[in-house]
Amino acid sequence: MVDFLADNNSCGQAVLRIVSRGNAIIAELLRLSEFVPPVFRLRDRSDQQKYGDIICDFSYFKGLEYYEGKLEAKPELQDLDEEFRENNIEILSRFYLAFESVHKYIVDLTRYLDDLNEGVYIQQTLETVLLNEDGKQLLCEALYLYGVMLLVVDQKIEGEVRERMLVSYYRYSAARSSADSNLDDICKLLRSTGYSSQPGSKRPANYPESYFQRVPISSTFINMVIGRLRSDDIYNQVSAYPLPEHRSTALANQAAMLYVCLYFSPSILHTQQAKMREIVDKYFPDNWVISVYMGITVNLIEAWEPYKAAKTALNYTLDVANVKEQSCRYAASVDTLRSQVLQLLKEGFLREEIVLDNIPKLLNCLRDCNVSIRWLMLHTAESAYDPNNKRLRQIKDQVLADSKYNSKILFQLLLDTAQFEFVLKEMFKQMLVEKQLKWESYKKEGSERMTELAEVFSGVKPLTRVEKNENLQAWFREISKQIESLNYEDATAAGRKTVQLIQALVEVQEFHQLESNLQVCQFLADTRKFLHQMIRTINIKEEVLITMQIVGDLSYAWQLIDSFTSIMQESIRANPSMVTKLRATFLKLASALDLPLLRINQANSPDLLSVSQYYSGELVAYVRKVLQIIPESMFTSLAKIIKLQIHDIMEVPTRLDKDKLKDYAQLLARYEVAKLTHDISIFTEGILMMKTTLVGIIKVDPKQLLEDGIRKELVRRVAYALHKGLIFNPKAKIQDWQSVYQSAHIPIPKYPSVDESATFIGRLCREILRITDPKVTCYIDQMNTWYDMRTHQEVTNNRLFSEIQSTLGTFGLNGLDRLICFMIVKELQNFLTMLQKSIFKDKVVVDVFKALLNAVNPVKGIVANASKVYANAVAKTQKIWPAYLESIMKVGQMQILRQQIAHELNYSCKFDSKHLAAALDNLNRSLLADIEAHYQDPSLPYPKEDNTLLYEITAYLEAAGIHNPLSKIYITTKRLPYFPIVNFLFLIAQLPKLQYSKNQGMTCKKPADPVDWPPLVLGLLTLLKQFHSRYTEQFLALIGQFIRSIMEQCTSQKIPDMPSDVVGALMFLEDYVRYTKLPRKVQNVAFSAH
Repeated sequence: MVDFLADNNSCGQAVLRIVSRGNAIIAELLRLSEFVPPVFRLRDRSDQQKYGDIICDFSYFKGLEYYEGKLEAKPELQDLDEEFRENNIEILSRFYLAFESVHKYIVDLTRYLDDLNEGVYIQQTLETVLLNEDGKQLLCEALYLYGVMLLVVDQKIEGEVRERMLVSYYRYSAARSSADSNLDDICKLLRSTGYSSQPGSKRPANYPESYFQRVPISSTFINMVIGRLRSDDIYNQVSAYPLPEHRSTALANQAAMLYVCLYFSPSILHTQQAKMREIVDKYFPDNWVISVYMGITVNLIEAWEPYKAAKTALNYTLDVANVKEQSCRYAASVDTLRSQVLQLLKEGFLREEIVLDNIPKLLNCLRDCNVSIRWLMLHTAESAYDPNNKRLRQIKDQVLADSKYNSKILFQLLLDTAQFEFVLKEMFKQMLVEKQLKWESYKKEGSERMTELAEVFSGVKPLTRVEKNENLQAWFREISKQIESLNYEDATAAGRKTVQLIQALVEVQEFHQLESNLQVCQFLADTRKFLHQMIRTINIKEEVLITMQIVGDLSYAWQLIDSFTSIMQESIRANPSMVTKLRATFLKLASALDLPLLRINQANSPDLLSVSQYYSGELVAYVRKVLQIIPESMFTSLAKIIKLQIHDIMEVPTRLDKDKLKDYAQLLARYEVAKLTHDISIFTEGILMMKTTLVGIIKVDPKQLLEDGIRKELVRRVAYALHKGLIFNPKAKIQDWQSVYQSAHIPIPKYPSVDESATFIGRLCREILRITDPKVTCYIDQMNTWYDMRTHQEVTNNRLFSEIQSTLGTFGLNGLDRLICFMIVKELQNFLTMLQKSIFKDKVVVDVFKALLNAVNPVKGIVANASKVYANAVAKTQKIWPAYLESIMKVGQMQILRQQIAHELNYSCKFDSKHLAAALDNLNRSLLADIEAHYQDPSLPYPKEDNTLLYEITAYLEAAGIHNPLSKIYITTKRLPYFPIVNFLFLIAQLPKLQYSKNQGMTCKKPADPVDWPPLVLGLLTLLKQFHSRYTEQFLALIGQFIRSIMEQCTSQKIPDMPSDVVGALMFLEDYVRYTKLPRKVQNVAFSAH
């Protein structure tokens, strides 16, 4: 018959692919459970108020029109909804695909069972597949994995959260309209069960059996799977655990499968006492806490509480005498095993010959250690007992008391066992590699000894007092040939023959009185020794390694191990060399990866890499977490050194009186510094002793671990110092997983907000904006200084940015620049929203714009009765300008700050790294020249869309300050009616508030009505830059017309002085041309008709 898992066996391959996908789905669910956007939990009142109307559970489907109508009624809700969609659609799609794959899994499994029943697979039925060893395992796993999936979904992603995510996906995604979309089925399967993983929460009625029955599965299949799990040892694990007291451990994985599968047939749990008694007697006679999948633990006392038959059957296990017997047994075994393992781990004890002679004893010791660790770890785990359940508390207290549980002793046993296991495995692997070579060399040595002895008895070879004996000569020659003829490939026959040869060599010594000749005896003894070594070597089998792998399984501790983290870290702090033993423990834990990866690997599934990376990544993250104590301890010692050097140790002067030498010596303080420095070097040595280790599929380099650990601690301490230090007391959202700056290994810590800013950079930025606020300060461009508008005292100047540069460095200043950049974007977006929703919706104001537009046409002409026309338009639109002015000034203020930052960055780049500055400047110029050339002649080269050169070089140029913030496009805009005339009216409305001074330029007339000139000009310039250049041309033409018209009126009325508004308008044009670096002819165009 064809092998069930052979590539050409479609029946076996189909179920293998299903099971492989099941393991991959669980890994994806576990991975995603760490990225549930917190907003979907709606736990904070602020989230409830903000998002309550746009995040709905399944009640949405009952009142779809009501919910959508509520959204359409409020434009601000629509904006929030759109922003929320943009931020979350990517993660929602990922969750939906995971949920969909759970449903698809059970549909595919049901279809496979139908195909089996209908005879699609020739000569295969459900019964024949269950008779096959691999088939039986895969079918049991298929049902078990579906149950695990449902439990993982419910435990890790709460029911309400699932519903909200599915509804949001339904609303935001176009997939709902596709033909094969099965959103309804997914919603039915994964709707909330009412279960909560929060401690103390009540279990819903008929949970989880009603949840498991949402998609019907063949009852025949369920009963046959449960029957197999009840009666068979489907993985042949008992052979690895020959002792009867280890049977429940041997069948632990099967017990977990049975536990899950029983929920598909709850009648067994409720009423079938005989079956439940059989199950408990076989699988749970001495244990009641089990690991279901990758360390997800379940306490059967609590889990089986609602089921009469199951509860009754388990009561025999939970009998006080039985609990005491088990606890005492493991307490006694821990004491004896610790001393045994320590003896075995002594330097030089585990030699090759001792290992080969004592394989069964060593394996028994390993079994006892692992069984004891497993039982104690599971049955004393905090997470396995609900503190609100009185019975659970009593049993836990009894276990802790009777087993004399000490977490440190148990952890020490785990460390020693892992180390012992690791050493033994490495030795065995080495011996397996060298097995044939050694066997052949022993055979050759033995054969040569026999040939030499034959020659001795021939009388030719001189050996003291040995007479010629042809019979012995022939006999030894024959023995030599027999040894030579031994065949490595036929191990059984060779072993039997070797034993006979040893016996023959013993007998020849006795019968021929050869004892009298010591040299002959020595030859015979050596040959026997070589033959013994051959037997030992031929007995080195891979089965021993497989048994060690089965026995050493630590997958049950995948989550529980975290409870030992503090003990591990304390041990490392006390003795950094402990890391070497921890390495063996981490490798032992890595063996847990075999469980989910076995079937994925067998199926040659492309999921192998992603699942391996997930579990390996989780384990490496845990290794980093444990070893982070080393950088933490190093920094604690460094802090003490810094304190000693700053506060205690006096600086030794260049000239010193002899009698004061003792005072300056400060031997105790200097000894303390030396001791702390030595401690730091010991810590670094400790982590480097770990050696490069392959954890799953990720290579862990201790040097990299140390560097990352130091950087993480440095980031934490610097961020904390800045968070605490930068707190001022004046009278588009990126999620962590999307950020290129956030790292799992070296995370930027998050602190509770002390104001509206999320970080210290935000607080610093808002403080700079506060002290340079154009409402209270006046910026003098020639001096790069801000003065208080009322007192005329200096507030700050461009030295502020040099100070920030020296404090936060280039990256800090560049980060501040980027934040201001985003603030400008936000301000411009808000401004345009206000323009469209407030100003352009006001009919009276729009009529004013229309009338003015008619009055000033044609722009090249002169406006009749100019003063009155302009004054009327300004007066009628007076109410809209305060908000307009505030936005324009804010943008202008931020542009000034960006200019100052760019100048500081450019200055420091040229000073500190002139070659980089020159290279960037040249590259920038050459790129611009190439782009200009391309636009003049499109046949010349230009960077393609997929070329990231322009994007990447921009980041470098901004960091080096080689950019002009004023020429930047911050937002994309649409055409707006009346836009040039609105801005022109706004400008002439502000001119009466300003006055011209020969020394200072344009300044504010009254501090009570503040307008600062540079922010006003730069704000308007930036706003116009976001639109098509023709708007700017029209705007400048309107200013030119204003100047010409007013001057024409003054000339006709014979007014000798130039009006102040005209001076202001002329100054605006002058500054506009200066800031934009436009040619002077632009200014001339504005006056072209004059």
